[in-house]
Amino acid sequence: MSSATPTPTQRVRHLPLTGVLRLGRPSDIWFKPALSAVASVAPPNLTLLALGRLDLAMYTMAGSLCALYAHNKPYAARARALVWVVLGMIAGLAVALVTASLTTNAVVLVTVGAALAAVQKGLCDATRIGPPGNVVLTFISSASLFAPQTLGQVPGHLALAAAAGVWAWLVGMAPALVRPYGPERRATAQALNAAATYAATRGTGEHARGAADGHARSTGGAHAPGTEDGHAPAPGDAPAPGTHGAPAPEDTAPARARATAAAAIHGAWQSLLATGARTAPRRALERLVVRAEVALAAPADADPERLRSWARELRGRGPVPQTDVSAGAVDELLGVDAELAVPVRPLWTRLGPLTPLMLRTALGCALAGYASLALGVGRPYWALVTAASLYQANITLTWGRGVQRVVGNLAGVLVFAAVVPLAHAHPAALVLCCLAFNFGAEALIGRNYWLGSVCVTPMALLITEFARTQQPGELITERVVDTLVGALVGLVAAAVVTNRRATDRIEEALTAVERARERAARLLAEPAPARGALDSAHRALAAALVELRATADAASGEWWQRALPQERVVLAEQSGHRTLAATVRRRESHSWPTGDRRTGGKTEGVRG
Repeated sequence: MSSATPTPTQRVRHLPLTGVLRLGRPSDIWFKPALSAVASVAPPNLTLLALGRLDLAMYTMAGSLCALYAHNKPYAARARALVWVVLGMIAGLAVALVTASLTTNAVVLVTVGAALAAVQKGLCDATRIGPPGNVVLTFISSASLFAPQTLGQVPGHLALAAAAGVWAWLVGMAPALVRPYGPERRATAQALNAAATYAATRGTGEHARGAADGHARSTGGAHAPGTEDGHAPAPGDAPAPGTHGAPAPEDTAPARARATAAAAIHGAWQSLLATGARTAPRRALERLVVRAEVALAAPADADPERLRSWARELRGRGPVPQTDVSAGAVDELLGVDAELAVPVRPLWTRLGPLTPLMLRTALGCALAGYASLALGVGRPYWALVTAASLYQANITLTWGRGVQRVVGNLAGVLVFAAVVPLAHAHPAALVLCCLAFNFGAEALIGRNYWLGSVCVTPMALLITEFARTQQPGELITERVVDTLVGALVGLVAAAVVTNRRATDRIEEALTAVERARERAARLLAEPAPARGALDSAHRALAAALVELRATADAASGEWWQRALPQERVVLAEQSGHRTLAATVRRRESHSWPTGDRRTGGKTEGVRG
């Protein structure tokens, strides 16, 4: 491994404003969480409306909002994930309600809320549950802390949340009846499209400019998997190309496309390996992911249009397209079975590296709540939730999220002021307005966090009126103050509590890449590796490279870090991707007919 001198330490990094509010493309499935939110929230709320008990809606919404989670997971994995989300939601709600029934001391309530927020942040990041991450859990538990409560009421309120949670589980699983392999098909389509984008560059110039590219990608940071609130990265979350002496975007396009394709392919394998049932459609999808790997290894020989065509077919309702794959390829994919038997890392080992982020969340939320109390604001949990929503993988991304949160909330209170007369006209209008904003929030938040917040803010304000009608001016004032206080104090806490372990994690990731690369190289040197071993080693190395890039990006956006081994990261990525290409060429030479290496052949598919 290179012993190149690390880049000198940079104490404080530039916090960009350019592009933070830029809108991106909507998610391919933007309508799924939006419709799920409405389908999950509407029946309980409308039932309470008919019974004249809208004051209980906060408890049913705790369970209903669980339907927002796990939309990218295969249904078998989604079923398990949603169970844990519902249990986690009820657990947080139970702690909040019991605490609220035992004390009315606002300082104690804020402290408990901050501790809950830190635990929720750590668990959501460690399990990589995905959108919407810890924010919804923290919103429910923090708001419940300030709801008047007696111990005798707690069981009934928890029962309402649990009943709504069961309904949310059913809503989340319902699409499996009509499209059982939808998540796997989407993940595979994303891998094919990303591989096609890289193939279109023909890999031109990436090796000659590898070191510069690594510096460009490491100066700002991107979302590390599992260390954000789960929403797709907003356009403004990425650093501006060319900052800190980085080359222009066109100089790094092939390497960026390669990293994106590698991450998408890794994500597709994770989706396909999320369950042990290897059915015919899933095996067909596995072979398509292998074709994406081939394009990543040899972009000059790949056909981008064929890859995009397969991706379009997967997004439709037709069968999974088939490729001409020999029996040798089927044998190679036996490595999947071995990976399915590998035990999952214990949760405590995944929580360890997240300790600084959890401490940052606890301190920021607590200080934000205390500051709100000092200013005499009646709802300090809004400041607490604002602080909790900021914390991303590093300070650079946290800053961007803070800007987005403030802009979205300020615009949202204006929307609330416009619709509140309609909402006050009748309780039914109040419920329907909340449903509309619920749909809008989930439909728009993938474009940029601030745009979704424009709907989240009036929805949160209207929810406070389920119990009783309140003065709009007072609500607006308190929301604005709490937003500004929470964002400011939260950012200060992020600057004070730095993640000094980030550089250590890069060293660990480099070691993991080197071990995975050496294992793959040993198998390549064997004349006849064990069936499935080379394919399994390929995926292990690919996963290690994706983790290395995410870890390096996260560390590069932190302040007060010692020198980062940027050159070693770039060299490790280059050698790792060369080894990946070699494993694919070895597999391809033994698996595919000569005429199939470019276009892939058949389009007849397996129904799924």
